[in-house]
Amino acid sequence: MLKVVINGKEIEAQAGSTILEVASEHGFNIPTLCHLNLHDMDYCNHPVSCRICMVEVNEGRGSRLTPACDTYISEGMVVETDSSKAIKARRTVMELLLSNHPQDCLYCTRSTNCDLQTLANSMNIRNNRFEGKMSNLGKDVSSKSIIKDLDKCILCRRCESICSEVQTVNIYSPINRGFETVIGTAFQDSLQDTPCTFCGQCVSVCPTGALTEVSHVDRIWNKINDPESVVVVQTAPAVRVALGEEFGAVPGGVSTGKMVAGLRRMGFNYVFDTNWGADLTIMEEANEVVERLNKGTLPILTSCCPGWIKFIEHQFPKLIDVPSTCKSPHEMQGAITKTYFAEKLGINPDDIYVVSVMPCVAKKYEAARDELSVDGRADVDAVITTRELASMIREAGINYNELADEEFDHPLGESTGAAAIFGATGGVLEAALRTAAGWLTNDSAPSLDYKEVRGLEGIKEATLKINDLELKVAAASGLGNARKLLEKIEAGENEYHVIEIMACPAGCIAGGGQPYNHGDRSIIEKRMKAIYEIDAHKEIRESHKNPDIIKIYDEYLEKPGGHLAHKLLHTHYFERDNIKE
Repeated sequence: MLKVVINGKEIEAQAGSTILEVASEHGFNIPTLCHLNLHDMDYCNHPVSCRICMVEVNEGRGSRLTPACDTYISEGMVVETDSSKAIKARRTVMELLLSNHPQDCLYCTRSTNCDLQTLANSMNIRNNRFEGKMSNLGKDVSSKSIIKDLDKCILCRRCESICSEVQTVNIYSPINRGFETVIGTAFQDSLQDTPCTFCGQCVSVCPTGALTEVSHVDRIWNKINDPESVVVVQTAPAVRVALGEEFGAVPGGVSTGKMVAGLRRMGFNYVFDTNWGADLTIMEEANEVVERLNKGTLPILTSCCPGWIKFIEHQFPKLIDVPSTCKSPHEMQGAITKTYFAEKLGINPDDIYVVSVMPCVAKKYEAARDELSVDGRADVDAVITTRELASMIREAGINYNELADEEFDHPLGESTGAAAIFGATGGVLEAALRTAAGWLTNDSAPSLDYKEVRGLEGIKEATLKINDLELKVAAASGLGNARKLLEKIEAGENEYHVIEIMACPAGCIAGGGQPYNHGDRSIIEKRMKAIYEIDAHKEIRESHKNPDIIKIYDEYLEKPGGHLAHKLLHTHYFERDNIKE
Protein backbone atom coordinates (compact mmCIF):
# COMPACT_ATOMS: atom_id res chain seq x y z
CA MET A 1 0.00 0.00 0.00
CA LEU A 2 1.27 3.47 -0.91
CA LYS A 3 0.34 6.86 0.51
CA VAL A 4 -0.70 9.51 -2.00
CA VAL A 5 -2.44 12.85 -1.72
CA ILE A 6 -5.31 13.69 -4.07
CA ASN A 7 -6.80 17.19 -3.87
CA GLY A 8 -5.40 17.60 -0.37
CA LYS A 9 -6.73 14.28 0.94
CA GLU A 10 -4.24 11.63 2.07
CA ILE A 11 -5.13 8.19 0.69
CA GLU A 12 -3.70 4.72 1.00
CA ALA A 13 -3.84 2.87 -2.30
CA GLN A 14 -2.63 -0.38 -3.78
CA ALA A 15 0.70 -0.23 -5.59
CA GLY A 16 0.23 -0.79 -9.31
CA SER A 17 -2.94 1.32 -9.45
CA THR A 18 -3.32 4.25 -11.81
CA ILE A 19 -4.24 7.74 -10.67
CA LEU A 20 -7.57 7.34 -12.47
CA GLU A 21 -8.38 4.11 -10.60
CA VAL A 22 -7.50 5.53 -7.18
CA ALA A 23 -9.30 8.81 -7.79
CA SER A 24 -12.45 7.03 -8.99
CA GLU A 25 -12.46 4.73 -5.94
CA HIS A 26 -12.39 7.76 -3.63
CA GLY A 27 -15.03 9.86 -5.37
CA PHE A 28 -12.86 12.20 -7.42
CA ASN A 29 -14.21 12.61 -10.92
CA ILE A 30 -11.68 12.66 -13.74
CA PRO A 31 -13.26 12.80 -17.22
CA THR A 32 -12.06 10.47 -19.95
CA LEU A 33 -13.11 9.35 -23.42
CA CYS A 34 -10.63 6.67 -24.46
CA HIS A 35 -10.49 4.76 -21.18
CA LEU A 36 -12.50 1.55 -21.29
CA ASN A 37 -13.04 -0.23 -17.98
CA LEU A 38 -15.43 -3.06 -18.73
CA HIS A 39 -16.09 -4.66 -15.38
CA ASP A 40 -18.48 -7.18 -16.93
CA MET A 41 -15.58 -8.45 -19.06
CA ASP A 42 -12.79 -7.96 -16.48
CA TYR A 43 -11.03 -5.83 -19.06
CA CYS A 44 -9.34 -2.44 -18.95
CA ASN A 45 -7.49 -0.76 -21.82
CA HIS A 46 -4.68 1.81 -21.80
CA PRO A 47 -4.62 3.58 -25.18
CA VAL A 48 -3.82 7.03 -23.66
CA SER A 49 -5.16 8.60 -26.83
CA CYS A 50 -7.73 11.23 -25.85
CA ARG A 51 -5.77 13.13 -23.16
CA ILE A 52 -9.00 14.33 -21.54
CA CYS A 53 -7.96 12.85 -18.18
CA MET A 54 -4.99 15.20 -17.62
CA VAL A 55 -4.15 15.90 -13.98
CA GLU A 56 -1.40 17.89 -12.28
CA VAL A 57 1.19 15.87 -10.34
CA ASN A 58 3.84 17.12 -7.92
CA GLU A 59 6.53 14.62 -6.92
CA GLY A 60 9.11 17.06 -5.57
CA ARG A 61 10.51 18.00 -8.97
CA GLY A 62 7.92 20.61 -9.78
CA SER A 63 4.49 20.02 -11.20
CA ARG A 64 3.71 18.30 -14.46
CA LEU A 65 0.62 17.38 -16.44
CA THR A 66 0.06 13.68 -17.00
CA PRO A 67 -2.75 11.41 -18.21
CA ALA A 68 -4.41 9.85 -15.15
CA CYS A 69 -5.43 6.67 -16.99
CA ASP A 70 -1.86 5.53 -17.57
CA THR A 71 0.12 7.13 -14.75
CA TYR A 72 0.79 4.78 -11.84
CA ILE A 73 0.89 6.04 -8.28
CA SER A 74 4.09 6.28 -6.28
CA GLU A 75 4.82 6.90 -2.62
CA GLY A 76 4.22 10.52 -1.63
CA MET A 77 2.71 11.49 -4.98
CA VAL A 78 0.61 14.69 -4.78
CA VAL A 79 -2.16 14.90 -7.35
CA GLU A 80 -4.52 17.73 -8.20
CA THR A 81 -7.42 16.73 -10.41
CA ASP A 82 -9.08 20.14 -10.37
CA SER A 83 -6.19 22.61 -10.62
CA SER A 84 -6.54 25.45 -13.09
CA LYS A 85 -3.65 23.98 -15.09
CA ALA A 86 -5.35 20.57 -15.41
CA ILE A 87 -8.76 22.05 -16.22
CA LYS A 88 -7.29 24.35 -18.88
CA ALA A 89 -5.48 21.42 -20.52
CA ARG A 90 -8.69 19.33 -20.61
CA ARG A 91 -10.70 22.20 -22.07
CA THR A 92 -8.12 22.76 -24.78
CA VAL A 93 -8.12 19.09 -25.75
CA MET A 94 -11.92 19.03 -25.79
CA GLU A 95 -12.09 22.17 -27.92
CA LEU A 96 -9.64 20.67 -30.40
CA LEU A 97 -11.75 17.49 -30.61
CA LEU A 98 -14.90 19.52 -31.19
CA SER A 99 -13.21 21.66 -33.84
CA ASN A 100 -12.97 18.58 -36.06
CA HIS A 101 -16.35 17.08 -35.19
CA PRO A 102 -19.62 17.48 -37.14
CA GLN A 103 -22.07 19.91 -35.58
CA ASP A 104 -25.21 17.90 -36.39
CA CYS A 105 -25.94 16.82 -32.84
CA LEU A 106 -29.70 17.37 -33.22
CA TYR A 107 -29.83 14.68 -35.93
CA CYS A 108 -27.27 12.27 -34.51
CA THR A 109 -28.38 8.85 -33.29
CA ARG A 110 -26.34 9.37 -30.13
CA SER A 111 -27.77 12.80 -29.32
CA THR A 112 -28.30 13.14 -25.52
CA ASN A 113 -26.48 9.81 -25.07
CA CYS A 114 -23.05 10.83 -26.33
CA ASP A 115 -20.00 10.94 -24.07
CA LEU A 116 -18.38 13.69 -26.13
CA GLN A 117 -21.52 15.85 -25.95
CA THR A 118 -21.95 15.20 -22.22
CA LEU A 119 -18.34 16.09 -21.37
CA ALA A 120 -18.37 19.22 -23.54
CA ASN A 121 -21.50 20.36 -21.74
CA SER A 122 -20.00 19.62 -18.31
CA MET A 123 -16.94 21.71 -19.28
CA ASN A 124 -19.28 24.54 -20.28
CA ILE A 125 -17.78 24.83 -23.78
CA ARG A 126 -20.03 27.18 -25.73
CA ASN A 127 -17.93 28.35 -28.69
CA ASN A 128 -15.30 27.12 -31.12
CA ARG A 129 -11.91 28.78 -30.73
CA PHE A 130 -10.19 26.58 -33.29
CA GLU A 131 -11.71 26.98 -36.72
CA GLY A 132 -9.98 25.34 -39.63
CA LYS A 133 -9.82 22.26 -41.78
CA MET A 134 -12.22 19.44 -40.88
CA SER A 135 -12.17 15.77 -41.86
CA ASN A 136 -14.47 14.73 -44.67
CA LEU A 137 -14.21 10.96 -44.77
CA GLY A 138 -17.84 9.95 -45.27
CA LYS A 139 -19.79 6.94 -44.06
CA ASP A 140 -19.40 3.22 -44.59
CA VAL A 141 -22.93 1.89 -45.04
CA SER A 142 -21.92 -1.35 -46.73
CA SER A 143 -22.88 -3.75 -43.94
CA LYS A 144 -26.35 -4.86 -42.89
CA SER A 145 -25.63 -4.20 -39.21
CA ILE A 146 -23.19 -1.36 -38.52
CA ILE A 147 -22.73 2.14 -39.92
CA LYS A 148 -19.25 3.62 -39.59
CA ASP A 149 -19.04 7.43 -39.75
CA LEU A 150 -15.36 8.35 -39.62
CA ASP A 151 -16.14 12.08 -39.48
CA LYS A 152 -17.49 11.50 -35.97
CA CYS A 153 -14.53 9.36 -34.87
CA ILE A 154 -12.43 11.02 -32.13
CA LEU A 155 -9.60 8.44 -32.36
CA CYS A 156 -10.28 7.15 -28.86
CA ARG A 157 -9.52 3.59 -30.06
CA ARG A 158 -12.17 1.96 -27.88
CA CYS A 159 -13.45 0.01 -30.88
CA GLU A 160 -9.94 -1.22 -31.64
CA SER A 161 -9.44 -2.26 -28.01
CA ILE A 162 -12.57 -4.34 -27.71
CA CYS A 163 -12.40 -5.82 -31.22
CA SER A 164 -8.73 -6.82 -30.99
CA GLU A 165 -8.15 -7.58 -27.31
CA VAL A 166 -11.54 -8.88 -26.14
CA GLN A 167 -13.13 -10.31 -29.29
CA THR A 168 -9.83 -11.11 -31.09
CA VAL A 169 -11.36 -10.32 -34.49
CA ASN A 170 -8.85 -7.49 -35.19
CA ILE A 171 -10.88 -5.41 -37.61
CA TYR A 172 -9.80 -1.92 -36.52
CA SER A 173 -6.38 -0.25 -36.31
CA PRO A 174 -4.93 3.28 -36.77
CA ILE A 175 -4.09 4.18 -40.34
CA ASN A 176 -2.00 7.16 -41.58
CA ARG A 177 -0.45 9.87 -39.40
CA GLY A 178 -1.21 13.33 -38.06
CA PHE A 179 -4.41 14.97 -39.25
CA GLU A 180 -4.94 12.13 -41.74
CA THR A 181 -5.11 9.46 -39.00
CA VAL A 182 -8.22 7.29 -38.97
CA ILE A 183 -9.26 4.14 -37.13
CA GLY A 184 -9.96 1.95 -40.11
CA THR A 185 -9.90 -1.54 -41.53
CA ALA A 186 -7.11 -3.31 -43.41
CA PHE A 187 -6.65 -1.72 -46.85
CA GLN A 188 -9.49 0.68 -45.87
CA ASP A 189 -11.96 -2.01 -46.90
CA SER A 190 -15.64 -1.56 -46.14
CA LEU A 191 -16.93 -3.50 -43.14
CA GLN A 192 -18.83 -5.85 -45.41
CA ASP A 193 -15.54 -6.93 -46.99
CA THR A 194 -13.81 -7.81 -43.72
CA PRO A 195 -14.10 -10.72 -41.25
CA CYS A 196 -16.23 -8.47 -39.00
CA THR A 197 -18.78 -10.58 -37.12
CA PHE A 198 -21.14 -7.61 -36.57
CA CYS A 199 -21.35 -8.50 -32.88
CA GLY A 200 -21.83 -4.80 -32.15
CA GLN A 201 -19.50 -4.63 -29.17
CA CYS A 202 -17.67 -1.78 -30.91
CA VAL A 203 -21.00 0.04 -31.19
CA SER A 204 -21.71 -0.47 -27.50
CA VAL A 205 -18.40 1.12 -26.42
CA CYS A 206 -18.11 3.93 -29.00
CA PRO A 207 -18.44 7.26 -27.12
CA THR A 208 -19.87 9.14 -30.12
CA GLY A 209 -21.97 8.46 -33.21
CA ALA A 210 -18.99 7.11 -35.15
CA LEU A 211 -20.36 3.56 -34.88
CA THR A 212 -24.11 2.98 -34.84
CA GLU A 213 -26.51 0.23 -35.84
CA VAL A 214 -28.22 0.17 -39.25
CA SER A 215 -31.77 1.38 -38.67
CA HIS A 216 -34.89 -0.44 -39.88
CA VAL A 217 -37.17 1.93 -37.98
CA ASP A 218 -38.56 3.92 -40.92
CA ARG A 219 -39.38 0.84 -42.98
CA ILE A 220 -41.19 -0.69 -39.98
CA TRP A 221 -43.34 2.42 -39.45
CA ASN A 222 -44.19 2.37 -43.16
CA LYS A 223 -45.36 -1.24 -42.90
CA ILE A 224 -47.35 -0.57 -39.73
CA ASN A 225 -49.15 2.23 -41.53
CA ASP A 226 -49.80 0.08 -44.63
CA PRO A 227 -53.33 -1.40 -44.37
CA GLU A 228 -52.38 -4.22 -46.76
CA SER A 229 -49.59 -5.52 -44.51
CA VAL A 230 -49.91 -7.89 -41.56
CA VAL A 231 -47.07 -6.76 -39.32
CA VAL A 232 -45.91 -9.34 -36.77
CA VAL A 233 -43.38 -8.54 -34.05
CA GLN A 234 -41.44 -10.92 -31.81
CA THR A 235 -39.26 -10.12 -28.80
CA ALA A 236 -36.12 -11.89 -27.58
CA PRO A 237 -35.62 -13.13 -23.98
CA ALA A 238 -32.99 -10.52 -23.08
CA VAL A 239 -35.06 -7.54 -24.23
CA ARG A 240 -37.64 -7.78 -21.43
CA VAL A 241 -34.99 -7.52 -18.69
CA ALA A 242 -33.33 -4.41 -20.16
CA LEU A 243 -35.98 -2.33 -21.96
CA GLY A 244 -37.25 -0.75 -18.74
CA GLU A 245 -33.81 0.80 -18.14
CA GLU A 246 -34.47 3.11 -21.08
CA PHE A 247 -37.44 4.52 -19.16
CA GLY A 248 -35.80 4.94 -15.77
CA ALA A 249 -36.44 1.49 -14.28
CA VAL A 250 -33.81 -0.11 -12.07
CA PRO A 251 -31.59 -2.64 -13.87
CA GLY A 252 -32.94 -6.17 -13.73
CA GLY A 253 -36.55 -5.13 -13.78
CA VAL A 254 -38.79 -7.39 -15.87
CA SER A 255 -41.28 -5.43 -17.97
CA THR A 256 -42.64 -8.12 -20.29
CA GLY A 257 -46.29 -7.05 -19.95
CA LYS A 258 -45.56 -3.37 -20.57
CA MET A 259 -43.39 -4.26 -23.56
CA VAL A 260 -46.23 -6.28 -25.11
CA ALA A 261 -48.72 -3.48 -24.43
CA GLY A 262 -46.39 -0.90 -25.95
CA LEU A 263 -45.87 -2.93 -29.12
CA ARG A 264 -49.61 -3.43 -29.51
CA ARG A 265 -50.19 0.28 -28.97
CA MET A 266 -47.62 1.05 -31.66
CA GLY A 267 -49.81 -0.76 -34.18
CA PHE A 268 -48.33 -4.23 -34.63
CA ASN A 269 -51.03 -6.70 -35.68
CA TYR A 270 -49.60 -9.62 -33.68
CA VAL A 271 -47.14 -9.63 -30.80
CA PHE A 272 -45.32 -12.95 -30.41
CA ASP A 273 -42.64 -14.16 -28.02
CA THR A 274 -39.30 -15.30 -29.45
CA ASN A 275 -39.13 -17.51 -26.36
CA TRP A 276 -41.59 -19.76 -28.20
CA GLY A 277 -39.06 -19.94 -31.02
CA ALA A 278 -36.38 -20.72 -28.43
CA ASP A 279 -38.42 -23.71 -27.22
CA LEU A 280 -38.73 -24.85 -30.83
CA THR A 281 -34.98 -24.42 -31.28
CA ILE A 282 -34.33 -26.65 -28.28
CA MET A 283 -36.54 -29.38 -29.74
CA GLU A 284 -34.47 -29.43 -32.91
CA GLU A 285 -31.13 -28.84 -31.22
CA ALA A 286 -31.62 -31.40 -28.45
CA ASN A 287 -32.67 -33.92 -31.09
CA GLU A 288 -29.47 -33.16 -32.97
CA VAL A 289 -27.46 -33.56 -29.74
CA VAL A 290 -28.96 -37.01 -29.10
CA GLU A 291 -28.38 -38.06 -32.72
CA ARG A 292 -24.75 -36.95 -32.68
CA LEU A 293 -24.10 -38.62 -29.34
CA ASN A 294 -25.23 -41.89 -30.92
CA LYS A 295 -23.39 -41.36 -34.17
CA GLY A 296 -22.08 -38.15 -35.61
CA THR A 297 -19.61 -35.26 -35.44
CA LEU A 298 -18.74 -34.11 -31.93
CA PRO A 299 -18.71 -31.73 -30.30
CA ILE A 300 -21.93 -30.10 -31.37
CA LEU A 301 -21.88 -26.32 -31.02
CA THR A 302 -25.01 -24.21 -30.56
CA SER A 303 -25.90 -21.96 -33.48
CA CYS A 304 -28.22 -19.32 -32.00
CA CYS A 305 -25.68 -16.48 -32.23
CA PRO A 306 -25.07 -15.07 -35.75
CA GLY A 307 -21.93 -13.19 -34.68
CA TRP A 308 -20.35 -16.41 -33.44
CA ILE A 309 -21.40 -18.27 -36.60
CA LYS A 310 -19.72 -15.67 -38.82
CA PHE A 311 -16.65 -15.90 -36.58
CA ILE A 312 -16.25 -19.63 -37.18
CA GLU A 313 -16.93 -19.22 -40.92
CA HIS A 314 -13.95 -16.83 -41.16
CA GLN A 315 -11.59 -17.95 -38.41
CA PHE A 316 -12.10 -21.73 -38.15
CA PRO A 317 -13.37 -22.98 -41.52
CA LYS A 318 -12.10 -26.50 -40.82
CA LEU A 319 -14.70 -26.75 -38.05
CA ILE A 320 -17.60 -25.62 -40.23
CA ASP A 321 -19.47 -28.92 -39.77
CA VAL A 322 -19.34 -28.69 -35.96
CA PRO A 323 -22.12 -26.12 -35.24
CA SER A 324 -25.73 -27.29 -35.10
CA THR A 325 -27.63 -26.76 -38.34
CA CYS A 326 -30.53 -25.22 -36.40
CA LYS A 327 -31.56 -21.70 -37.28
CA SER A 328 -31.65 -19.23 -34.41
CA PRO A 329 -34.95 -18.83 -32.48
CA HIS A 330 -36.15 -15.65 -34.19
CA GLU A 331 -35.43 -17.12 -37.63
CA MET A 332 -37.37 -20.29 -36.74
CA GLN A 333 -40.21 -18.15 -35.41
CA GLY A 334 -40.22 -16.12 -38.62
CA ALA A 335 -40.31 -19.25 -40.77
CA ILE A 336 -43.22 -20.69 -38.78
CA THR A 337 -45.07 -17.35 -38.87
CA LYS A 338 -44.97 -17.30 -42.67
CA THR A 339 -46.02 -20.95 -43.03
CA TYR A 340 -47.92 -22.60 -40.19
CA PHE A 341 -49.40 -19.37 -38.78
CA ALA A 342 -50.23 -17.99 -42.24
CA GLU A 343 -52.04 -21.22 -43.17
CA LYS A 344 -53.88 -21.34 -39.86
CA LEU A 345 -55.29 -17.82 -40.31
CA GLY A 346 -55.61 -17.92 -44.09
CA ILE A 347 -53.14 -15.06 -44.62
CA ASN A 348 -51.06 -14.71 -47.78
CA PRO A 349 -47.43 -15.16 -46.59
CA ASP A 350 -46.37 -12.37 -48.94
CA ASP A 351 -48.51 -9.95 -46.89
CA ILE A 352 -46.81 -10.88 -43.61
CA TYR A 353 -43.96 -8.63 -42.44
CA VAL A 354 -41.96 -10.10 -39.54
CA VAL A 355 -40.09 -7.76 -37.19
CA SER A 356 -37.68 -9.04 -34.53
CA VAL A 357 -36.75 -7.03 -31.43
CA MET A 358 -33.30 -8.24 -30.45
CA PRO A 359 -30.55 -7.35 -27.95
CA CYS A 360 -28.18 -7.90 -30.84
CA VAL A 361 -26.79 -5.93 -33.79
CA ALA A 362 -25.68 -9.04 -35.69
CA LYS A 363 -29.30 -10.19 -36.02
CA LYS A 364 -29.75 -7.50 -38.68
CA TYR A 365 -27.02 -9.13 -40.74
CA GLU A 366 -28.41 -12.59 -39.99
CA ALA A 367 -31.90 -11.69 -41.21
CA ALA A 368 -30.39 -10.60 -44.54
CA ARG A 369 -28.53 -13.88 -45.17
CA ASP A 370 -29.98 -15.48 -48.30
CA GLU A 371 -29.98 -19.01 -46.88
CA LEU A 372 -32.26 -17.93 -44.00
CA SER A 373 -35.40 -18.04 -46.09
CA VAL A 374 -38.08 -20.47 -47.18
CA ASP A 375 -39.27 -20.62 -50.81
CA GLY A 376 -37.60 -17.30 -51.52
CA ARG A 377 -39.18 -15.47 -48.58
CA ALA A 378 -36.90 -14.16 -45.85
CA ASP A 379 -37.79 -15.61 -42.47
CA VAL A 380 -37.43 -12.17 -40.86
CA ASP A 381 -37.92 -8.88 -42.69
CA ALA A 382 -36.59 -6.31 -40.21
CA VAL A 383 -34.71 -6.22 -36.92
CA ILE A 384 -34.55 -3.52 -34.28
CA THR A 385 -32.45 -3.44 -31.13
CA THR A 386 -33.68 -2.88 -27.59
CA ARG A 387 -32.43 0.71 -27.88
CA GLU A 388 -34.33 1.25 -31.12
CA LEU A 389 -37.56 -0.15 -29.67
CA ALA A 390 -37.26 2.34 -26.81
CA SER A 391 -36.81 5.19 -29.29
CA MET A 392 -39.87 4.05 -31.29
CA ILE A 393 -41.98 3.91 -28.10
CA ARG A 394 -40.91 7.48 -27.28
CA GLU A 395 -41.54 8.56 -30.87
CA ALA A 396 -45.09 7.19 -30.63
CA GLY A 397 -45.70 9.29 -27.52
CA ILE A 398 -46.39 6.23 -25.37
CA ASN A 399 -45.94 6.57 -21.61
CA TYR A 400 -44.21 3.25 -21.08
CA ASN A 401 -44.27 3.27 -17.30
CA GLU A 402 -48.04 3.81 -17.19
CA LEU A 403 -48.89 0.91 -19.50
CA ALA A 404 -50.99 -1.91 -18.07
CA ASP A 405 -49.51 -5.37 -18.59
CA GLU A 406 -50.75 -7.38 -21.56
CA GLU A 407 -50.12 -10.95 -22.77
CA PHE A 408 -48.46 -12.23 -25.94
CA ASP A 409 -50.65 -13.43 -28.79
CA HIS A 410 -51.05 -17.15 -29.44
CA PRO A 411 -50.29 -19.75 -30.75
CA LEU A 412 -46.71 -18.48 -30.97
CA GLY A 413 -46.56 -16.85 -27.56
CA GLU A 414 -46.51 -19.61 -24.93
CA SER A 415 -43.01 -20.43 -23.67
CA THR A 416 -41.16 -22.26 -20.91
CA GLY A 417 -38.48 -21.35 -18.41
CA ALA A 418 -35.93 -23.07 -20.61
CA ALA A 419 -36.53 -20.49 -23.31
CA ALA A 420 -36.18 -17.57 -20.91
CA ILE A 421 -32.61 -18.43 -19.98
CA PHE A 422 -31.43 -18.14 -23.59
CA GLY A 423 -30.61 -14.52 -22.73
CA ALA A 424 -27.75 -15.39 -20.36
CA THR A 425 -24.48 -17.10 -21.19
CA GLY A 426 -24.87 -20.85 -20.63
CA GLY A 427 -28.64 -20.63 -20.99
CA VAL A 428 -28.97 -22.28 -24.39
CA LEU A 429 -26.75 -25.13 -23.23
CA GLU A 430 -28.75 -25.60 -20.03
CA ALA A 431 -32.05 -25.54 -21.91
CA ALA A 432 -30.79 -28.14 -24.39
CA LEU A 433 -29.52 -30.32 -21.53
CA ARG A 434 -32.93 -30.26 -19.85
CA THR A 435 -34.66 -31.66 -22.91
CA ALA A 436 -31.86 -34.04 -23.93
CA ALA A 437 -31.74 -35.41 -20.37
CA GLY A 438 -35.53 -35.66 -20.33
CA TRP A 439 -35.49 -37.77 -23.49
CA LEU A 440 -32.56 -39.93 -22.40
CA THR A 441 -33.98 -40.62 -18.92
CA ASN A 442 -37.68 -40.72 -19.80
CA ASP A 443 -38.15 -37.49 -17.81
CA SER A 444 -36.59 -38.90 -14.67
CA ALA A 445 -33.57 -36.56 -14.53
CA PRO A 446 -32.91 -35.60 -10.88
CA SER A 447 -32.73 -31.85 -11.54
CA LEU A 448 -33.57 -29.22 -14.13
CA ASP A 449 -30.94 -26.81 -12.88
CA TYR A 450 -27.49 -27.13 -14.42
CA LYS A 451 -25.85 -24.41 -12.35
CA GLU A 452 -22.38 -25.53 -13.43
CA VAL A 453 -22.85 -23.61 -16.71
CA ARG A 454 -24.30 -20.45 -15.14
CA GLY A 455 -22.46 -17.23 -14.32
CA LEU A 456 -20.51 -14.51 -16.09
CA GLU A 457 -17.19 -16.34 -16.38
CA GLY A 458 -15.81 -16.25 -19.91
CA ILE A 459 -15.46 -20.05 -20.11
CA LYS A 460 -17.42 -22.53 -18.00
CA GLU A 461 -16.76 -26.28 -18.18
CA ALA A 462 -18.52 -29.20 -16.54
CA THR A 463 -18.89 -32.97 -16.72
CA LEU A 464 -22.50 -34.04 -16.22
CA LYS A 465 -23.79 -37.56 -15.73
CA ILE A 466 -26.99 -38.56 -17.56
CA ASN A 467 -27.74 -42.24 -17.03
CA ASP A 468 -24.43 -43.96 -17.76
CA LEU A 469 -23.29 -41.16 -20.06
CA GLU A 470 -20.69 -38.68 -18.82
CA LEU A 471 -21.35 -35.56 -20.84
CA LYS A 472 -18.51 -33.04 -21.11
CA VAL A 473 -19.88 -29.58 -21.83
CA ALA A 474 -18.62 -26.01 -22.03
CA ALA A 475 -20.07 -22.53 -22.45
CA ALA A 476 -18.07 -19.56 -23.70
CA SER A 477 -19.09 -15.94 -24.07
CA GLY A 478 -16.98 -13.39 -25.92
CA LEU A 479 -15.21 -14.31 -29.13
CA GLY A 480 -11.79 -14.23 -27.47
CA ASN A 481 -12.95 -17.02 -25.18
CA ALA A 482 -14.54 -18.83 -28.13
CA ARG A 483 -11.16 -18.74 -29.86
CA LYS A 484 -9.51 -20.42 -26.86
CA LEU A 485 -12.04 -23.26 -26.93
CA LEU A 486 -11.92 -23.73 -30.68
CA GLU A 487 -8.14 -23.82 -30.76
CA LYS A 488 -8.21 -26.65 -28.19
CA ILE A 489 -10.78 -28.53 -30.27
CA GLU A 490 -8.78 -28.03 -33.46
CA ALA A 491 -5.65 -29.28 -31.72
CA GLY A 492 -7.50 -32.30 -30.30
CA GLU A 493 -6.75 -31.27 -26.73
CA ASN A 494 -10.32 -31.44 -25.42
CA GLU A 495 -13.10 -33.88 -26.20
CA TYR A 496 -16.28 -32.00 -25.46
CA HIS A 497 -19.74 -33.27 -26.35
CA VAL A 498 -21.75 -30.01 -26.38
CA ILE A 499 -20.56 -26.40 -26.42
CA GLU A 500 -22.50 -23.14 -26.32
CA ILE A 501 -20.86 -20.00 -27.67
CA MET A 502 -22.17 -16.43 -27.54
CA ALA A 503 -20.29 -13.65 -29.32
CA CYS A 504 -21.06 -11.01 -26.71
CA PRO A 505 -19.32 -11.30 -23.33
CA ALA A 506 -21.97 -12.40 -20.76
CA GLY A 507 -24.32 -13.36 -23.60
CA CYS A 508 -27.35 -11.58 -25.00
CA ILE A 509 -28.07 -9.66 -21.78
CA ALA A 510 -24.95 -7.62 -22.71
CA GLY A 511 -25.60 -7.65 -26.45
CA GLY A 512 -24.49 -4.89 -28.79
CA GLY A 513 -28.08 -3.62 -29.07
CA GLN A 514 -28.85 -3.37 -25.35
CA PRO A 515 -29.04 -0.08 -23.41
CA TYR A 516 -25.57 1.38 -22.94
CA ASN A 517 -24.20 0.34 -19.53
CA HIS A 518 -20.60 1.64 -19.68
CA GLY A 519 -19.21 -1.69 -18.52
CA ASP A 520 -21.11 -1.74 -15.25
CA ARG A 521 -20.95 -5.37 -14.14
CA SER A 522 -23.70 -4.89 -11.57
CA ILE A 523 -26.19 -4.06 -14.33
CA ILE A 524 -25.33 -7.24 -16.25
CA GLU A 525 -25.56 -9.31 -13.06
CA LYS A 526 -29.03 -7.90 -12.33
CA ARG A 527 -30.23 -8.68 -15.85
CA MET A 528 -28.90 -12.22 -15.49
CA LYS A 529 -30.61 -12.67 -12.13
CA ALA A 530 -33.90 -11.50 -13.65
CA ILE A 531 -33.56 -14.04 -16.47
CA TYR A 532 -33.21 -16.93 -14.02
CA GLU A 533 -36.07 -15.63 -11.86
CA ILE A 534 -38.37 -15.75 -14.90
CA ASP A 535 -37.31 -19.38 -15.39
CA ALA A 536 -37.76 -20.31 -11.73
CA HIS A 537 -41.34 -18.97 -11.65
CA LYS A 538 -42.45 -20.68 -14.85
CA GLU A 539 -44.88 -23.57 -14.41
CA ILE A 540 -43.21 -25.45 -17.29
CA ARG A 541 -39.42 -25.32 -17.47
CA GLU A 542 -38.62 -27.83 -20.24
CA SER A 543 -39.09 -27.03 -23.92
CA HIS A 544 -40.41 -30.46 -24.87
CA LYS A 545 -43.30 -30.01 -22.43
CA ASN A 546 -44.57 -26.76 -23.96
CA PRO A 547 -48.14 -27.59 -25.11
CA ASP A 548 -47.94 -25.19 -28.07
CA ILE A 549 -44.69 -26.84 -29.19
CA ILE A 550 -46.22 -30.30 -28.87
CA LYS A 551 -49.19 -29.06 -30.88
CA ILE A 552 -47.15 -27.75 -33.82
CA TYR A 553 -45.36 -31.09 -34.16
CA ASP A 554 -48.68 -32.94 -33.97
CA GLU A 555 -50.39 -30.65 -36.49
CA TYR A 556 -47.59 -29.64 -38.81
CA LEU A 557 -43.95 -30.63 -38.32
CA GLU A 558 -44.53 -34.29 -37.35
CA LYS A 559 -41.27 -34.79 -35.43
CA PRO A 560 -38.00 -33.05 -34.51
CA GLY A 561 -35.51 -33.49 -37.32
CA GLY A 562 -38.22 -34.52 -39.78
CA HIS A 563 -38.37 -33.53 -43.45
CA LEU A 564 -40.49 -30.40 -43.03
CA ALA A 565 -38.61 -29.39 -39.89
CA HIS A 566 -35.36 -29.54 -41.83
CA LYS A 567 -36.78 -27.44 -44.64
CA LEU A 568 -38.13 -24.71 -42.35
CA LEU A 569 -35.87 -24.76 -39.30
CA HIS A 570 -32.37 -25.76 -40.41
CA THR A 571 -29.70 -24.07 -42.50
CA HIS A 572 -26.05 -24.33 -43.61
CA TYR A 573 -22.87 -22.28 -43.33
CA PHE A 574 -19.97 -21.23 -45.54
CA GLU A 575 -16.21 -21.16 -45.40
CA ARG A 576 -15.18 -17.53 -45.70
CA ASP A 577 -11.81 -15.91 -46.34
CA ASN A 578 -10.22 -14.43 -43.22
CA ILE A 579 -9.07 -11.27 -44.99
CA LYS A 580 -11.76 -10.54 -47.54
CA GLU A 581 -15.22 -12.06 -47.84
